[in-house]
Amino acid sequence: MQKKFKMGLLAAVLTVAGFGSAQAENIRLRIASGHPSANTYVNLMQNFFVPEVTKRVAERTSHKVEFVEGYGGSMVKVADTLEGVQSGLIDIGGYCFCFEASNLPLHAFQVMLPFGTMSSEMSVKLARHVYDRVPYLSKVFEDKFNQQLLALISDNGYNLGTTFEWNTVSELKGRKLAGAGLNLKWLEYAGAVPVQSSLPEAYTSMQTGVYNGWIMFPSGWVNFKLGEVAKHYTETGFGAITWHGLTMNKARFAKLPKEVQAIILEVAKEFEAKTGTVNDENYPKQLTTLKSAGVTVKSVPNSVRIEWANSLKSWPQTMATELDQKGLPGTQVLKMTLEEAEKMGHKWPVRYEIK
Repeated sequence: MQKKFKMGLLAAVLTVAGFGSAQAENIRLRIASGHPSANTYVNLMQNFFVPEVTKRVAERTSHKVEFVEGYGGSMVKVADTLEGVQSGLIDIGGYCFCFEASNLPLHAFQVMLPFGTMSSEMSVKLARHVYDRVPYLSKVFEDKFNQQLLALISDNGYNLGTTFEWNTVSELKGRKLAGAGLNLKWLEYAGAVPVQSSLPEAYTSMQTGVYNGWIMFPSGWVNFKLGEVAKHYTETGFGAITWHGLTMNKARFAKLPKEVQAIILEVAKEFEAKTGTVNDENYPKQLTTLKSAGVTVKSVPNSVRIEWANSLKSWPQTMATELDQKGLPGTQVLKMTLEEAEKMGHKWPVRYEIK
């Protein structure tokens, strides 16, 4: 009896001292993006995801989370974030799948269907619908890249900013215009000269004439002060694209206490939704800001959208076939996206056909 009492007392002492199974942990997580906090999604990483996870873990568990933050390329560059998460250089990364064309060719599927919805909220809901029904889209991160997809990230609507005025698609022929990844095809089919670039390079490149315009959402034009060197911003309505993601190193996630895992997933889900709603709230404000800064902001007539979309009419089928040949569910994903967008109320200027 005395021996059992002593053993029980020892177990109680160890638990109180923090050596039991419920031991409180001080958790340090490195979170980063190659983009600066001027980007809406990075701003939400910094000002929503990080403080909310920190606060909820402190309030609801015995653990403590401390984030080490590195934005604007201080830890990883824009094209190296997937690899940074994969290797464990960082624990959580936010990045554009546009820089991973060889690793994640299917994840740019909304780009393959230009002139989609201009609502970021609808875009991210549409993407989530597809991801939830095509397991490959999420599982590939775990199976090939040692990470877990925490959240999808929507941009606000893509348009075309330029250093020159234009009114018709034909006026863009031969012009050097920038984009990132697959949206360069939008330019190519219109007869422009596509140039691969990234936002941190945009100001200097347009200032020095490396190229004369950018496929870009208004937040990029505002936050990177591109209106100082390119005074024309034209609403072409290419669509709000969900092709960024927030991922976490799979091994690091697995080591976290279950209750901390649950909070990270909870906040990530809210973060995902906010990338839609915040972008939609900011879009008209950003156009007003551009106008106030002396930028000419106008919208092209629907006839221009139809002309541009017609030039791209065969491209979605080409992409679907190429993806299918790689063993990826390209046709399934593109057909599902087209049909679900229509169920949500979107009307395509030209209805792409995927067989």
